[in-house]
Amino acid sequence: MPNQPRPPQHAESPAGHRGRRAFAGAGVLLALSTALLAGGTAHAAPAAAAVARPSEQTGAETGSPAAAEPRHTTRVTAAVLDLDGTGRVPTVYGDDVTYDTASIIKVDILATLLLQAQDEGRRLTAQERARAEPMIRHSDNAAANALWREIGRAPGLEAANKRLGLTETKGGSGTRWGLTRTTVSDQIRLLRAVFGTGGKSDGGATALNQASRTYVRTLMAGVATEQAWGVSAAGGSGAALKNGWLQRSTSGLWDVNSVGRIVVDGHPYLVAVLSDGSTSMKDGVALVERAARAALASASGH
Repeated sequence: MPNQPRPPQHAESPAGHRGRRAFAGAGVLLALSTALLAGGTAHAAPAAAAVARPSEQTGAETGSPAAAEPRHTTRVTAAVLDLDGTGRVPTVYGDDVTYDTASIIKVDILATLLLQAQDEGRRLTAQERARAEPMIRHSDNAAANALWREIGRAPGLEAANKRLGLTETKGGSGTRWGLTRTTVSDQIRLLRAVFGTGGKSDGGATALNQASRTYVRTLMAGVATEQAWGVSAAGGSGAALKNGWLQRSTSGLWDVNSVGRIVVDGHPYLVAVLSDGSTSMKDGVALVERAARAALASASGH
């Protein structure tokens, strides 16, 4: 039987805490369950599926950590935060567990780069901007490889994330930035650092300044047309997003993720959807979009 989404949670900041359970209503649970079923959840890994592992030169979005086991079920978790609301934590639909980031990590890489530049009292160089812009707008891997090295790889990322309020994101080993592990709650924290109105993270530490936030927002609002899927399917306008997709070499199954901000009836919402175990990227995209629509409908009361 497929894994069934659980009632929504309100995520807590400290690592290891999964939050208090809250009732979302039968509608969103049914919709998320339907999304999983339509995505073909109870399947075996394709027998002949294999892709190249990331190399020191490419840092590609493929490969798997040591001792990873092929996953035979599809999972999806969604989180929504109303920026006009009074709450500081999102409503989470499903289990707030870790997933591979794939290319959504590129937003975190850019945020780290900007924090490091702020610490040095400077703006990004022309070369840094020439890498940051295709990294976000076109999901360019070569640009991500270069900036991943520049920020100091996982240690640099994790140091910045402490200041941004992220508590459960662990950088990928070596050059494997796409195998960074994260949760939907941490992705909402990162989005708050970008789309919030102040220069403080959830923990109160110095974070991105206005110029840095505006820069990230602008790039996320201008992703290439062919990559404008995912959380934007939840409707509304003003979508600013970053998507990620990754086929795992151990199983041939796909990780597909989407994070960003959308505006519905004049209200801005932060939305994060993480998934894994889809048999194709197409199935993963459809799963993420159904989950985003269901979660946003529940959160907005539509």
